[in-house]
Amino acid sequence: MLRSADWGHNPACYTRREISLAVSGHSHASGGMARIEIKSEITGTVWKLTSKPGDRVESGDTLIIIESMKMEIPVITEDPGTVKEILVKEKEPVSEGQVVAILDG
Repeated sequence: MLRSADWGHNPACYTRREISLAVSGHSHASGGMARIEIKSEITGTVWKLTSKPGDRVESGDTLIIIESMKMEIPVITEDPGTVKEILVKEKEPVSEGQVVAILDG
């Protein structure tokens, strides 16, 4: 699902999330936390990291900004959670579909 906020950017540039259970075979009811993978939906270069591991983020928050064709494209989260890992560094190239961050939800 793509999130179309009032950013003025093409909604196709936003990220989508995939949720899997962090503890195999356990559900939220039994205390398992959701693992939320944040993916880039565009090929480009990491321009700026706006979050770091341990940060609490809300739905719609920007985690990373990717530069592509001289445009700054925000990588946003659709779900609230805590940043577990940022898998890219500034100035590093990223490809479409690459997991760039992991949240615990």
